[in-house]
Amino acid sequence: MLNTSDILETIRMIQDECLDIRTITMGISLLDCCTGDMSTLCDRVYDKITHCAEHLVATGEQIEAEYGIPIINKRISITPAAIMLAATNGGDPVQLARTLQRAAETTGVNFIGGFSALVHKGFSAGDRELIRAIPQAMAETTRLCSSVNVGSTKAGINMDAVAMMGKVIREAAVLTADAQCMGPAKLVVLCNAPEDNPFMAGAFHGVGEPDCEVHVGVSGPGVVRAAIEKYPDATFDELADIIKRTAFKITRMGQLVGTRASKMLGVPFGIVDLSLAPTPAIGDSVAHILEGMGLSVCGMHGTTAALALLNDAVKKGGVMASSSVGGLSGAFIPVSEDAGMIAAAESGVLSIEKLEAMTAVCSVGLDMIVLPGDTPASTISAIIADEAAIGMVNNKTTAVRVIPAIGKQSGESLEFGGLFGSGPVMAVRNESAEAFIARGGRIPAPMHSIRN
Repeated sequence: MLNTSDILETIRMIQDECLDIRTITMGISLLDCCTGDMSTLCDRVYDKITHCAEHLVATGEQIEAEYGIPIINKRISITPAAIMLAATNGGDPVQLARTLQRAAETTGVNFIGGFSALVHKGFSAGDRELIRAIPQAMAETTRLCSSVNVGSTKAGINMDAVAMMGKVIREAAVLTADAQCMGPAKLVVLCNAPEDNPFMAGAFHGVGEPDCEVHVGVSGPGVVRAAIEKYPDATFDELADIIKRTAFKITRMGQLVGTRASKMLGVPFGIVDLSLAPTPAIGDSVAHILEGMGLSVCGMHGTTAALALLNDAVKKGGVMASSSVGGLSGAFIPVSEDAGMIAAAESGVLSIEKLEAMTAVCSVGLDMIVLPGDTPASTISAIIADEAAIGMVNNKTTAVRVIPAIGKQSGESLEFGGLFGSGPVMAVRNESAEAFIARGGRIPAPMHSIRN
């Protein structure tokens, strides 16, 4: 039973500490849309998405009004598109991308994710075609997101796919150079991708999921920061307990919204993803949480340890609050979307190398990092390989979402606007990794992958 104190605390979190439901995401299986003809496939895909998600946006708005909780995004995730392409007898994958964009516009959702391929152990029918189409698909759409899973702890790393993705990311940047290079901002390369992730750009609806379900993604960096700052003299174990209690409260709100949305939409409730996903808004920063623990600037020595404590405590608090915690749950560190990360990068304290170390203990990886526009595809591939290796060896999800800023150099910035924020162009190593990436093949799975 909620008391007056609980209600007032929640109101304060929403008004003063940037607490929100980051997304309600409907996952839709499109396996029953598969057919040999591309035009027929597109018609079936459009019809099913618009039917299933017809009331998604209105439902989110009604819940916002009922509970007074901001729901920032309403989204859709679909079966990885490469699986559907495997059934077609030719045709242009960009046609499917246009159809998904049209479905997103019709339903009114902010983003639709799942222009994706899972190639961690190799390429099957449809995979190469989809990957080659990603740059053009991202250039022609505004609401479509794409992802490619190139590695897993069980399978190792598909280095041929890693080499391809370096070229794809660079081409996507070139094709959208006149639009702040937004193409790569909607594209992520993953290792150990979760199949129930409501967060873009890595969202897709896994083949093991129900035909249709609804997920909730909760975010509250400002709430956690405010809680920590009340206890400036707390020890680390006390800090962990404070974060766990705060994460519990945030997740309970997500559970409430998810359960209500499930009932209203008449589809199963999937998971709550408790991820501290920051925004450019003042006070909504993961970097500021770490600085609230006593670090003068995010990125200095001690940052990885602070992030490890934060990530673990968030997961523990969230798991206690819901029986359906999933997705990526933990702390995100996207540079361009986090005011504190931006400031740390601009000051020169936060580097790509330090961010890479931090990804060993956070929930995702190198996220929304702007690179110099002349960064070679082989260097981008090498960055992907490093992140995939961290994910593979540590049995965790890692990802790379980097944006080559065509025409810009280190020290400049790239303005995206909205939730994407703005990103300082970060320096990369000038030495070449081309010969390393050109080897191809597969990096074998680690020994501890043999668990059966």
